[in-house]
Amino acid sequence: MDAGRSAKQITEKLDACGIAKEAVRAIFVTHEHTDHVKGLRVLAKRLNVPVYASSGTMQALERMKILTGEFPAQVLEMEGTACAGMYIRPFHTSHDCAEGYGYCVETSDNHHVAFATDLGYFSDEVRKHITGSDLVVLESNHDVGMLENGPYPYPLKRRILSKRGHLSNAACSEAVTELVQSGTAHIFLAHLSKENNTPELARATSLCALTEIGAHQGRDFLLEVVPRENPGKVTVF
Repeated sequence: MDAGRSAKQITEKLDACGIAKEAVRAIFVTHEHTDHVKGLRVLAKRLNVPVYASSGTMQALERMKILTGEFPAQVLEMEGTACAGMYIRPFHTSHDCAEGYGYCVETSDNHHVAFATDLGYFSDEVRKHITGSDLVVLESNHDVGMLENGPYPYPLKRRILSKRGHLSNAACSEAVTELVQSGTAHIFLAHLSKENNTPELARATSLCALTEIGAHQGRDFLLEVVPRENPGKVTVF
């Protein structure tokens, strides 16, 4: 999902996690912002794998001269596609990009994983597609207080707080309680802002909300924060 670092960094991270680069069979792009596609052109060419994204994202990638004909690129329609023994279905996200996607992955042994970052808000479409997933990677981008009192210029603060911006810790915690109540056992908080959040604060906000509904870490769910820089541990479920 995405290729926001250089191809060299991504292959090094795969190696650090014990994953052979040959295991990568495709790249699914959420949207065209640089922090999600920085290494896309080189990585897809080097691995010789297809790239999938929405029609709007594909058009944006063409304008950015990332799609150069050096690797296959295909618009992913809403019915999804089979890939590497899994089935991947997209859903629309609200973000200030051409046409953002999140993804649901169904494995061959009937497990479901969902990736939902860069969300202006937890929309009904996002809720519909990720509810009931076994594992969800969900955005917990910023603490509203830190953002409002931080160094960002006012227009950028407004953009982040808008329905086409990013999901706050508080909004994420509300979504997390719904997910755990629907049976989601693994929650990974992702896409944390370096300037307007901390891993400890993001985790505490969601953990507090889950505790309030009577859910217990280790018994009802596992809650983790995705590291900003270094690869986290490999999760097998």
